Amino acid sequence: MSTTQPVPAGPAEKKLRPERTNATKQRLFEASMELIGERGAAGVTVDEIAAAAGVSKGTVYYNFGSKSDLIAQLLRHGVDIMLLRLQDVRGQASDPLESMNNMVGQAMEFMDDYPSFARLWVSENWRTPGEWSAVFAELRAELLAVIGSAVESVAAGYKVNESIARGSLEAAIFGAIFVVGLDRQTYNPERTREQSVAAVMTIMHGYVIK
Repeated sequence: MSTTQPVPAGPAEKKLRPERTNATKQRLFEASMELIGERGAAGVTVDEIAAAAGVSKGTVYYNFGSKSDLIAQLLRHGVDIMLLRLQDVRGQASDPLESMNNMVGQAMEFMDDYPSFARLWVSENWRTPGEWSAVFAELRAELLAVIGSAVESVAAGYKVNESIARGSLEAAIFGAIFVVGLDRQTYNPERTREQSVAAVMTIMHGYVIK
């Protein structure tokens, strides 16, 4: 009687299962952000990231490639978390201004949870040329698209100042979220989340014609 021999796993099958990969990526993200927040991206080694995340250096290289690729994928992972939070609250309020307020609040909470991500974003995003310039450009476009869609909803529900360039408005909101959030964390921790959200929302209230 013939027996069927097991087929050796191919390269794709040897990869971690998706749920394990996601858990590993989350641990690497949190460990990397903490280390990078302390010393900057250039001052952190893969060995240190792996040790802090509780995985082997081989696991890091096997699943994520080089240190540069690892950080690029972790930037992607961080933005995915932020986008998911923004999308979760969008549409919960019938008033588009309230919906925008909720989205800004979620962005502030994200930066409270991952303050080093905000520091990395601000320190590296406008560096030209930068090692992750292409990654930042792609991720920035995705975040601006979500903000732009929320601004579009406000413009559909309110009379707005059409002389304000929509792209500049979106960039102002985007920049204010990171700068106000980071300033609160670094210099003014006594400020409340609500105060920070209200400061960013003054941009939108100035866009709406009373």
